[in-house]
Amino acid sequence: MSASEFELIQRHFSELGSRRDDVLLGVGDDAALLQPTPGEVLALCVDTLVGGVHFPQDAPADSVGHKALAVNLSDLAAMGARPAWATLSLTVPTADEDWIAAFARGFGDLARYHGIALVGGDLTRGPLSVSVQAAGFVPRGRALTRRGARPGDAVCVSGTLGDAALGLCLWRDGRADLDEDSRWLVDRLHRPVPRVSLGLALRDCATSAVDISDGLAQDLGHVLQASGVGAQLDVDRLPLSTALVQYAAREDHLTQAMGGGDDYELCFTVPRSCLHKLDAIASRVGVQITRIGTIQPDGGLELVHADRSPARLGKAGYTHFDAS
Repeated sequence: MSASEFELIQRHFSELGSRRDDVLLGVGDDAALLQPTPGEVLALCVDTLVGGVHFPQDAPADSVGHKALAVNLSDLAAMGARPAWATLSLTVPTADEDWIAAFARGFGDLARYHGIALVGGDLTRGPLSVSVQAAGFVPRGRALTRRGARPGDAVCVSGTLGDAALGLCLWRDGRADLDEDSRWLVDRLHRPVPRVSLGLALRDCATSAVDISDGLAQDLGHVLQASGVGAQLDVDRLPLSTALVQYAAREDHLTQAMGGGDDYELCFTVPRSCLHKLDAIASRVGVQITRIGTIQPDGGLELVHADRSPARLGKAGYTHFDAS
C-alpha cells in the first residue's frame, strides 16, 4: 500500500531545511507562524517549474528539488535579500517514494546551505510540477530593483553565460556524459548556483539588478524598460566558459550567451565611481564579474563588437507563451 500524502509530508518534508528562531510554527498546521525581522522589509517571490517545460521529465529528482529552490533564491539574490523561509507545492504523477525522497534531499541540501526553513506547502497527484515561494529580508531602503539604472553606469554580469542552454541540448541529444566539460554544462542546467552572496554584496554599490533566467537580452531589457534607459553591450566581452567554447559552434556563441536561459547569473549596473569595488567583491564571494557594456540615455539595446561594428542577435530569449 502506498503512503498517504500526510505520511509522505511527515516523512520527507516536516523537518526540511534549517531550524530558525523566527519560525514559530512550521510544517504540519493550516498555516505557518513567522516572526518578521524588525527594521527590514520582506521580499517575496514564487516560481513554478513544470516537467517537460522548465526541466526535462527524466531529470534526476534531486536536481529538480535543487533547481526548484535555486530559481527562487536567484530572484532574492537579484533583490539583495537574505533568504529565510520557503513554501513548497509539489505535484507528482505517482507516490514514488524514492523519487520524492531524492527530490527532498536536493531541496533540503540547498535550503540548509542558505539557512532556509521550509515552513509549509502541499503535496498532490497530477502532472509533474513544482511551485516554490521564497521569502527573504533586506534592510529598508536598500533593496536592489530593476528601476535604478542611470546613464553612464557600467553593465556587469556574474559567472559565464549560455552554459545551461547548451547543457539542455547535450542532455536531449544523449551527450550529457561525454567528458568533464559536457557533465559540467549539464550540471549548470540541473543545479544552478544562486548568487545570494553576490546580491548581498552589491547592495552598497549596484543601482539595479536582475537575475538571468530567460536570457541576458530579454532580462536586461526588463531593466532598461523599468529604468527608462538604453544600453550598449560589447559582445566580445561576454564571458564564455571553456566548456561552451568547446561544444558550441563559434557562430552560435552570441546566441547562446545573449539568448540562452536558465543561467541564473546576475546582471547589474554600477556607477563608474564604484567600479573599483568589483574586484574585491568578486574575490570575497568567489564569483567572476565581467563588465560588458554601458547604460545609455536612449532606450533600446545596442550590440556592438570591440571595434564598434554592429552585432546581430537571433532569438532574444525564452518566452513562456511563444507560439513558434
